[in-house]
Amino acid sequence: MKRIIKPLIFIALGLAIAFPLFSLSYYAMVRTSTPGFCASCHEIRFAYNTWRTSSHVNNAHGFVADCMDCHLPAPQHTFDFFYAKTFHGIKDVIAHFTQTEYDHEENRQKAYASFANEQCQKCHRNLLHIPNKRGAMLAHRTVVYPRPGYEKRCVDCHRDLVHNARENYQYKQYQPSYRGLGI
Repeated sequence: MKRIIKPLIFIALGLAIAFPLFSLSYYAMVRTSTPGFCASCHEIRFAYNTWRTSSHVNNAHGFVADCMDCHLPAPQHTFDFFYAKTFHGIKDVIAHFTQTEYDHEENRQKAYASFANEQCQKCHRNLLHIPNKRGAMLAHRTVVYPRPGYEKRCVDCHRDLVHNARENYQYKQYQPSYRGLGI
């Protein structure tokens, strides 16, 4: 009987400790994954304001892509997501206390250099069916199915959609058709 009770006590104790720790960690991750939280740092305020004026917030579909959608791996990749979120958080805190001048353009270029196509394709899934825009469809086909040696990233052409200073909100439905940079 003692052989059964001792492991059960350890299992119950493990659950009693692990469940609250997991719940608190998950709660902290959810609360710190909002644009409002990102904007609480004065260094990120510029990125937050330029994001709010972009078509990633103001579009005819009513869809909003927030900071986490672009800057972190998909949440179903749990380990990569937690690692990237922790890394970015620590990096931003260190930058806050050690840098005297925050260079938005330099950090923007670093972010673009780190983007993978999968981050864009989390939201932009149906790139090969763009009615009435054959050129865009063909351009996207070269990204989705690249020939060896001709790989491209989404941000090679779509570099200036977000985090550019604008005086007015950019509503996509009122803009002329977007033409990528074609790099």
